Amino acid sequence: MKKILYLIIILAVNLSFGQDYSNVVKTYLQQNRTQYSLQQQDVSDISVASQSFSKSMQAYNVYVQQQHQGIKLYNSNSPFLIKDGVVVSAKLSFTPNAAAKVNSVSPSLSAVNAISKAASWLGLPNPSNLSLLETLGDRSYVFSNGNISQYNIPVELVYQKMDDTDSLKLAWDLSIYLMDSTHYYSVRIDALTGDLLDTDDWVVSCNFGEGSHSHNSTESILFGNKTNNSARTIAGGAAYRVFPLPLIGPNDGEDQLLTDPADPMASPFGWHDIDGVIGSEFTTTRGNNVLAQEDANGNNGNGMLADGGSGLLFDFDYDLPRAPFAFREAAITNLFYMNNMMHDIMFHYGFDEESGNFQLKNYTNLGAQGDFVFADAQDGSGLNNANFATPPDGGAPRMQMYLWTAPGDVLGTFMNVNSGPLAGEYLAMDSNFINGTPLPTTAITEDLVLVEDDNGGSSTDPHDGCDTILNSAEINGKIAVARWGGCNGPFKMTQIEAAGAIAVVVVNNTPADPIAMLGGGSNLSIPCIMIYQSDGEAIISALQNGDTVNATLRDDGSGTDPFQRDGDLDNVIIAHEYGHGISNRLTGGPSAAGCLQNQEQMGEGWSDYFGMILTMKDGDLSTNVRGTGTYALGEGIAGRGLRAKPYTTDFALNDFTYDSIKTQVAPHGVGSVWTTMLWDLTWDLIDEYGFDPDIYNGTGGNNIALQLVMDGMKLQPCSPGFVDGRDAILEADDIANGGANRCLIWRAFAKRGLGVSATQGSTDSKADGTEAFDVPPGCELGISDNGADQINFVVFPNPSNGEINIKSRFDVGAATISIFDMNGRKVFGQEIELHQNARVDANGLHAGIYLIQIEGGNRSQTSKLIIN
Repeated sequence: MKKILYLIIILAVNLSFGQDYSNVVKTYLQQNRTQYSLQQQDVSDISVASQSFSKSMQAYNVYVQQQHQGIKLYNSNSPFLIKDGVVVSAKLSFTPNAAAKVNSVSPSLSAVNAISKAASWLGLPNPSNLSLLETLGDRSYVFSNGNISQYNIPVELVYQKMDDTDSLKLAWDLSIYLMDSTHYYSVRIDALTGDLLDTDDWVVSCNFGEGSHSHNSTESILFGNKTNNSARTIAGGAAYRVFPLPLIGPNDGEDQLLTDPADPMASPFGWHDIDGVIGSEFTTTRGNNVLAQEDANGNNGNGMLADGGSGLLFDFDYDLPRAPFAFREAAITNLFYMNNMMHDIMFHYGFDEESGNFQLKNYTNLGAQGDFVFADAQDGSGLNNANFATPPDGGAPRMQMYLWTAPGDVLGTFMNVNSGPLAGEYLAMDSNFINGTPLPTTAITEDLVLVEDDNGGSSTDPHDGCDTILNSAEINGKIAVARWGGCNGPFKMTQIEAAGAIAVVVVNNTPADPIAMLGGGSNLSIPCIMIYQSDGEAIISALQNGDTVNATLRDDGSGTDPFQRDGDLDNVIIAHEYGHGISNRLTGGPSAAGCLQNQEQMGEGWSDYFGMILTMKDGDLSTNVRGTGTYALGEGIAGRGLRAKPYTTDFALNDFTYDSIKTQVAPHGVGSVWTTMLWDLTWDLIDEYGFDPDIYNGTGGNNIALQLVMDGMKLQPCSPGFVDGRDAILEADDIANGGANRCLIWRAFAKRGLGVSATQGSTDSKADGTEAFDVPPGCELGISDNGADQINFVVFPNPSNGEINIKSRFDVGAATISIFDMNGRKVFGQEIELHQNARVDANGLHAGIYLIQIEGGNRSQTSKLIIN
């Protein structure tokens, strides 16, 4: 079956590829010269850098470079979409009247001397034993690594645009991948003076804490021999013990043994093939898409690979929690699995061979090959970090995954449920009560009992322990469970201790991280810990159903000897890192790797988004809290993660708008604002089309959203900003879906300040844009009686349990809130003062769909409201 699918792929792509679209592009540019302020020579001297066929848009993505006398203008890669022989989309990064802006056509500095100049500017040793290995053209060469780079050094003559003078300087473009993998420099050296004109870094790092250390030398094994794995194994039947998608990691579920998860379309010969012939060449974590190995000594060398034997059975125990070195083969296996899953899933959304994906051998013979991912597990060159280096198509990327000392709030404190459907490890936070008792390192094991009180005081929750406790007999000698809130913390703990509890498990009353409970005036002799709301509510439900839940509480001692977590088990971080490779290859086309170096670029945002959408589950809610790196940080699945705010449609927890990028640090903070917008869009599409757990071929809103995001990257210009990204997604929907989701997309972005009137300014600055909340006529959210097409009020959470928050863009003062059922009957009304935020209590409404009308300050808005 796989062989048949493979032949179909080969036939389809070879029939469709090969047409030269340069004349189509030239005709389009000639017809639109005035619009783009181009001169005749700007149109005539171009080259097609790459092209690919988009199945989703049924059109060709053609990436065109501007040239002057055959010399390329660096980062001029411009995407054209050609459908039925006609250009239907073009985003130009050309320089008008280039001939008048160039300083020379002949270099004074040789290519080999440019390498030495670059090394000097970068603070590297002088290159040694440099030799010319290959001449690719009149102005393009490949030199040996000079003992300063992991890979051979390509050098090409280009023009570098100087933003301060709008001039074009002749330059040598070259790349140097440092021996310690900390930087992969793309450098332009002035071909006349030897000055450093521009530097990009193809290594994108998610640094959080301690930085990298130095590496030793490296040895490339890209096309190494197969002497250790020469016996060909049968295709199929491979099995891997991993934390399978959509699990976030060990904080989200148990490891499982998966059989033959390779996708037959994306990896037709399995994950251990490199020659396109049935039968796997390797029994280790090596194949066409990725080579996963440990790099504990941080030298990028030939580290240990996990070996599944002739049966390709990669069944290695994790037995968490324990030191990462004790489950190294298991960690390598999960890293291998996730890289392959990213390859296979994204293949279905257009990141295929001719679009620049990562494969050693391209089975279709399209695109540049030789570039599978080097994935380093438990990399010893640093802590609390991960990175991904993406050279242009044909250059092998490297992913480095580190160990984490879990610097988040939740550290070293655990609760284990020992049996039943809730069995597993639950992360917690120890209390910090004055005169309290910390959780001991000696385990406490006992049944859990839910606290019941008589609600005789001000509290309305019978399970918070704030009033007279009714079930002291059941609590005596057991571990009590109570919700947080309702009264003074030490007071409730004292009451529960008096009832005979030997420890207290407190369930957080918000989706945020557990907190170190504070307070004085107590002499507690029993330990108290807090767990996540989602974890705790599941336990409370089980206890209310009469289930026996036996648990063990313990402190692993990490306060003095930090308990390390392995980033190789955090699927969101792996997806994030791989995502940098996707966005870098799709923006500007696979031959460009420097199109996401500007300040307003959204690379970190796309990467976070990939981690979020691939770990969505049926039954998730839009208001749930999600974060990047929750496992590595020692958080539960509802942790905030690495970013300043969690990902959720709940404005009370994440109120990011376009203007927020001005105060967020680039690139991670800026990217998190973009992810927030994409997350809102995804949930709006899910509300419209439902959720489909089939991430490969599903038709749900999540699948539609991911496809639009991928196509948007192909359509946007080099060095994009937020407005560019928004417009590309709108354009992708127009081309692929006939604009069926146009208004939905506009409303999703407008809600976060990226409306029609939003201005981007320079994409090299995150400070000069202006947010706006308007939508095009006909896309208004509800009906506005003042003719406005602006989203004036945000209603959240929506769906709601009846507690409704309203955020106003304006201080409207006195306002009227009216709620109507779907028959038009008014079922709720209230007068409020609405300045910036207000709350409305509509708990009396039955579950269903309503319309909420907000009127005040000559503004009116009607929106859909869902009550659970």
